[in-house]
Amino acid sequence: MQSEADPKRVRVEIESRDDYRIMWLAGVRQVDLTQHCLKSFGFCDRPRVNHAARRQTVFLSAVRPPLAWYLCALPIPWDWHRNAHLAFEHAPGHSWEGDALVRGLGVRLTNARPIFGWGEHSVPLDAELRRSSRYRTCRNWQFAHWLRANRGAPLAPPLPTRPPAQGGDEQLAIM
Repeated sequence: MQSEADPKRVRVEIESRDDYRIMWLAGVRQVDLTQHCLKSFGFCDRPRVNHAARRQTVFLSAVRPPLAWYLCALPIPWDWHRNAHLAFEHAPGHSWEGDALVRGLGVRLTNARPIFGWGEHSVPLDAELRRSSRYRTCRNWQFAHWLRANRGAPLAPPLPTRPPAQGGDEQLAIM
């Protein structure tokens, strides 16, 4: 049986003081700088988290850890300034406790430490998609750029495209 301080796993304790519509955790192994939001991380590890739980504990294997983990939560009602974001990495023996960028989501890490110092300034000024506010303001995309520049994150293969759904928006035609 593994103890809570086992260096082969990371313990993430999450305390939601606000209500969240969406919450996810991604183990980032590669990045896709042509996408924003969760898709910025290409195919990633996706441990289960419950957006409605006030308190929860997630255990992450650190046997083959990803480059980083990324926690994201979107509040109800949605307000970009209250979106919670926390990037962190495996660090045996370390612990940290604090808020995930905003006061509504508290996090306690065991065998991990947060990654700070990334943001809009992490995106090169000549990045083509930087002109789009959807990309420029996306914290996931900002962190993906930081990971690429500072940890050598490999580029993800392009996501498969889906054919348009019959009768879906992609089928609209102007006549």
